[in-house]
Amino acid sequence: MRLSVIGCGYLGAVHAAAMASIGHDVVGIDVDATRIESLSRGEAPFFEPHLDDLLTAGLASGRLRFTTDMAEASGAAVHFLAVGTPQQSGGHAADLTFVDAAVDALVPHLSPGDIVAGKSTVPVGTAARLAAVVARAGASLVWNPEFLREGWAVKDTLEPDRLVVGVGPDGAGVDALREVYSLAVEAGTPFIVMEWPTAELVKVAANAFLATKISFINAMAEIAEVTGADVTQLADAIGYDERIGRRFLGAGIGFGGGCLPKDIRAFAARAEELGRGESIGFLREIDAINLRRRERAVELVVQGLGGSAFDKRVTLLGAAFKPFSDDIRDSPALDVAVRLRGLGAHVTVTDPAALANARRQYPQLTYVDDRDEALRDADCVVLVTEWDLYRRELTPEHTSSLTAGRVVVDGRNGWDAAAWRAAGWTYLGMGRP
Repeated sequence: MRLSVIGCGYLGAVHAAAMASIGHDVVGIDVDATRIESLSRGEAPFFEPHLDDLLTAGLASGRLRFTTDMAEASGAAVHFLAVGTPQQSGGHAADLTFVDAAVDALVPHLSPGDIVAGKSTVPVGTAARLAAVVARAGASLVWNPEFLREGWAVKDTLEPDRLVVGVGPDGAGVDALREVYSLAVEAGTPFIVMEWPTAELVKVAANAFLATKISFINAMAEIAEVTGADVTQLADAIGYDERIGRRFLGAGIGFGGGCLPKDIRAFAARAEELGRGESIGFLREIDAINLRRRERAVELVVQGLGGSAFDKRVTLLGAAFKPFSDDIRDSPALDVAVRLRGLGAHVTVTDPAALANARRQYPQLTYVDDRDEALRDADCVVLVTEWDLYRRELTPEHTSSLTAGRVVVDGRNGWDAAAWRAAGWTYLGMGRP
């Protein structure tokens, strides 16, 4: 099929390359000329494992191309809308400026019978409004939310765990989307058809649940810290209950990134607009718990350094909000780094992928590419992003050969506390005695 993908940021670039890799003829369109030039060279403007290979193969096959010209969308049977919906400046609601602009620019190039498939995360009620706009060109709208995990986005696109398609009263677009995803459907992926509002809610409800589960265990960590309990053992024990499960019960400095924080805030804001703010009022506390854990990590550093971080050398292992990504949006790691610098510490940050982005946004921090060089002469080491380079490959013995001090704050509870203590370190974890 001929497809267009409007918006070639993280979501759109991955979707375009993945669709081309399974045989579709795809054009990716974006207003950012620099981004388009990079993608046209087969280079993703962000770090995502395996994406560059997918881009290179798609471009070489002739099935994938990128442009800034919206007119190139003409002739496509399905147009995927993949632009960003950031948090509004000065508020918590989603900013739909880019979505509205993309649809307005696309409409003149639609033909009767075309399908516009929204993938952006939007407030419930958006699809019905946009459907009226694309209907002017005789096109129909479906809502097809994405469920990508950064670091696993290529796999999640090619081998999704479910496909959700929200449709209007006439049901238009189902057959077209089934054809787009025919390989996944034939492989047994659930293909779930529902009305627009339900499809819009699926994405934000999933993110709200994940955020709730993460913040729940972090709330338990707060209790553990004043009772002498160990939150990691607590998580293991309750995780055996199949109704609960162990995944996403890792206490630490909390979640960040470009999705969970802004999506739960936008969801709460939309509920207020609908007169049902009390229904998900708990999301405000989820947000608060998440942010408190960052401050707790700073408190542990100060505690480990004897009550003051002033003039101390602190090395943070990680800058991205999660491993296998260079995304620093609402990164807990960099939040901790900035707070420590504000207390007068000499802060050094290292990360395998995210330093370029971090330098641009937080130039006041010191960045060192090499892990061991970043550790040299540090008084305190803080694990803030659980890259294997730090969590699995760094030993307390090797670290001791580089640092000046012997204080480690495990912001992700990713290390063996007993091993670090046996090697002579003061080990401080999140919710661990």
